[in-house]
Amino acid sequence: MYAIVDIETTGGQPAEDRITEIAIFIHDGTQVVDQFHSLINPGRPIPFFISQLTGITDDMVKDAPKFHEVAKQIVQITEGHVFVAHNVRFDYSFLKKEFADLGFTFQRKTLCTVRLSRKLIPGLPSYSLGKLCKSIDIPLQMRHRAIGDAEATTVLFDRLLKLDAKKVNDDQDDKLLEPTSSITKEIKTSLLPPAISREMVDALPLEAGVYYFHDEHGEIIYVGKSKSIRKRIIQHFNIDFKSKKSIEFKNRIASITYERTGSELVALLFESDEIKKRKPFYNRAQRRSVYHAGIYSYYDQDGYLRLTFQKAKTEVPPLLTMSNQFQAKNFLYSRVAKYNLCQKLCDLYKTNGPCFDYQVHQCKGACVGKESPEEYNKRVIESIDAFKYDYVTFVIIGKGRHPEEKSVVVVDNGRYLGFGYFDETFSASSLEDFRGVIKYYNDNKDTQQIIRGYMRTKHPDKVLVFDQDAPVPAF
Repeated sequence: MYAIVDIETTGGQPAEDRITEIAIFIHDGTQVVDQFHSLINPGRPIPFFISQLTGITDDMVKDAPKFHEVAKQIVQITEGHVFVAHNVRFDYSFLKKEFADLGFTFQRKTLCTVRLSRKLIPGLPSYSLGKLCKSIDIPLQMRHRAIGDAEATTVLFDRLLKLDAKKVNDDQDDKLLEPTSSITKEIKTSLLPPAISREMVDALPLEAGVYYFHDEHGEIIYVGKSKSIRKRIIQHFNIDFKSKKSIEFKNRIASITYERTGSELVALLFESDEIKKRKPFYNRAQRRSVYHAGIYSYYDQDGYLRLTFQKAKTEVPPLLTMSNQFQAKNFLYSRVAKYNLCQKLCDLYKTNGPCFDYQVHQCKGACVGKESPEEYNKRVIESIDAFKYDYVTFVIIGKGRHPEEKSVVVVDNGRYLGFGYFDETFSASSLEDFRGVIKYYNDNKDTQQIIRGYMRTKHPDKVLVFDQDAPVPAF
């Protein structure tokens, strides 16, 4: 049995918007045997543009039942049935959220008629409900009303059932093929994006690497990384999307490519660089690619170790790079608060006298010579150590992309240089040998944080530490 559902809402965000109409047709695999339809009072104004699209106004729903008043009927009519909808994640996510707000877990097997149509009626210019119905001559009355769209989806589903049955029969006639039902397979894979098949997911490696989601034009729209590419991508597809943007993101995914890295650390570093270089639309939060400011340190004439922020200089490596000076300034404020440093000696309070914190008894007086350089500098060094590497020059040797290969990440004089690979024939007698097998990448705040964070985990990699001009440690 199948419950074919369509809803209308106040917007596209399941976490914020509410349902204004729902229609459900129960199909037993042969015909419609029951149905349910109701306007729903969302408890909030319907935006004008939504009313323009759906025709549903505040006046129409003011006397309609609220969701909790029809919730029991929805549960009962869909109980034990497969939840079917055109772009099922949208309708299903809204209903799950409405029920969750009532303290009830609504869970059904799902089936997407977009995915099923792509499989059984390939080659159409569009699989949106309106254009699909027009392409295959399905009447669609009351477009963007739940009752009209649900009725058209029901007619579409009935046709898909017949096409699927014919396909199974044709497969039975072909001795080389094992009869399979597309509908059965789609129920199992309904969480996948419409253009992604189970076979595509099954072909992904259970290895560390970087993966790319492409749209139908081949453009990269998202870059990710994982210790297990296939497992991570399945997690992507199994979550319930809570916003219109996240639903659109999933529906745009048309193909998946990947690069094996072998090493989890290399995957982290490579992903960071790829995001900055390619600037995928759905990686906006991670696309910083230019670092204009840096945190620097120096000793003043009185022997105090001072911190400062300024425009990043290529000739002088900063302790830490930042996107801009505002971010660098805020970072220093956080160091001052955490390590009880002096605002004046961190260039955060311009004065010839004591800093503001000293006046309110929060600074120990380094700014006026009341705290010795030795005592003050201990805390400055502690604060610097918290955002520097544990070693100055070192390499990290980890897994390669196959058993005969190793990966290597090189940090020289506190700067990340890049990563590369070497095989069993490689031997190193100096840091220069490792530098010779890597591809060079940009050093920035993100790569520094990645390496520091990774080094503080219980990782399986081997770390070789170099003294200046010393021979390479044995590995």
